[in-house]
Amino acid sequence: MEAAIKVLVSQFETYAGKDGSSSTLSKEEFRSLVISQLPNLVKNASDPGVIDQLMGSLDQNNDGELTFLEFWQLIGKLAGKQGGFNM
Repeated sequence: MEAAIKVLVSQFETYAGKDGSSSTLSKEEFRSLVISQLPNLVKNASDPGVIDQLMGSLDQNNDGELTFLEFWQLIGKLAGKQGGFNM
């Protein structure tokens, strides 16, 4: 599990650093990450409406960016769904 956590953190930092702050994901960075890293777990990931809705549900402070903790909610939901756990 440690290796998986390191990969998640590393991927977040890689995508977050593409167009500004390396500690948050912009909508474009988030879209790019989801399309390339989660194509089978997020249905219709290339649909801008899906990304808008997903980002809106995660962006707790409504600042238009995702912190790692906000992003982590998505990872938890996807992992729970993948494992068949009721979330």
